[in-house]
Amino acid sequence: MHPNEAVIHRLYTAFAALDADAMQACYAPDARFRDEVFTLAGADAVGGMWRMLCEATRDKGRDVWRLTHDGVRADDRSGHADWQAHYRFSATGRLVHNVVDSTFTFADGRIADQVDRFGFWRWSRQALGLPGWLLGATPLLRRQVRARAAANLARFRARG
Repeated sequence: MHPNEAVIHRLYTAFAALDADAMQACYAPDARFRDEVFTLAGADAVGGMWRMLCEATRDKGRDVWRLTHDGVRADDRSGHADWQAHYRFSATGRLVHNVVDSTFTFADGRIADQVDRFGFWRWSRQALGLPGWLLGATPLLRRQVRARAAANLARFRARG
């Protein structure tokens, strides 16, 4: 197994265990993360996001939490993984099954850049219910979700 494949496996094994500290250790200090909701720079910001999500899952959804990953491949520069999370969205209590495609670049044996792709409309229908069904394909809802998530992360990180 390539060492960067092992990093990806460590990341998702830690996520399955809701161990945000172990997840953050997989990232380079100046790492970047992007998905349909977050755009983050720096391992502290990325780690803060994972800490917030892990804490919310432990507090409000441990009973349904399950994460699996497969399709892991990596070389010296880049990598890929597919992962699926079953969880309770803390803001609404609704059950979500999110299917995510992740791509990575690496620097010095750690994740330098991660881009996660998933169907926002599919996610919003599950997480938000009727508003997600009606507005999930629109830029308006996407902007609102991003703004709320950014504000929640800022408050979470400010707690220290």
